[in-house]
Amino acid sequence: MPPRTRIKICGLTREEDVDAAVAAGVDALGFVLYAPSPRAVTALRAAQLARRLPPFVTPVLLFVNASPLDVIAACALVPGATAQFHGDESPEQCWAASDFGRIPYLRAARIPLGPNARAFDLVEYASRYSQAQAILLDAHVEGYGGGGHAFNWSLLPPNVAAHLVLSGGLTPANVTDGVRLLRPRCRSLAVDVSSGVEASAPNGSPLKGIKDAAKMKQFIAAVRAADVPL
Repeated sequence: MPPRTRIKICGLTREEDVDAAVAAGVDALGFVLYAPSPRAVTALRAAQLARRLPPFVTPVLLFVNASPLDVIAACALVPGATAQFHGDESPEQCWAASDFGRIPYLRAARIPLGPNARAFDLVEYASRYSQAQAILLDAHVEGYGGGGHAFNWSLLPPNVAAHLVLSGGLTPANVTDGVRLLRPRCRSLAVDVSSGVEASAPNGSPLKGIKDAAKMKQFIAAVRAADVPL
C-alpha cells in the first residue's frame, strides 16, 4: 500500500469552514493562538470550534513564544489537542510547555528562502527537537509564519530521521509535487496549508482566516493524487 499523506488545514476561524474542511476529508485543523495574526482566535473560541470535530480529526493549537502555563491552560480547554510551536522556543521550553510530554507537539523550522535553504541543517534541528512529534517546515519570512511563501524544497537533505510536515506556500497546484519530492526523504510526510485555501476578495486579495470550501476540496484531492504511485 502506498503511504497516506496526512493533511492539516490551519487558520480556521468560522464554523462553516471547520465543517467544510471535515467534509472534505482533512486529518487535522489548526487554530492560531497568536494575537498579532490576522487569523488569531482566543483559546475559548478555539475550544468552541474544536467541539465540532468528529473523532480522529485532531485539533492543533498554534503558539508563538507563549508561556508554558498559557500553553497548558489552552490545551486543557481543547481535549485531544496537539500544540504547535512557531516562535523561538528552545527544546527545553517546548518540553516544559508540553507539560513534560503529556501534550504532543510539533516544532516549526523556519527554512530560508532562495539558495540559503541549503545552509539550514535540518538533520541537526530534528535531532535537537527529537521529542517533537514532527518537524514542520515553513518559510523564514519577517515575523512568524510562512506568509504564503514556498522555500526551495529540493535543497533539503536527502534523508531526515524524523516525521516532517511540509508547509509554506502550498496550493492545490503545487502540493502534489511537494509531496512526491519530500516523502522519500523522511520517516513520514504530512502537509499543512492556510493561505493556499483561503477565499479571495473581489479585488483578488486573500481573505485571511476565511476558507474557500472548493479550494480545500481541490487541495485534498491533489494530495491524494500524490499518494497514488507514479
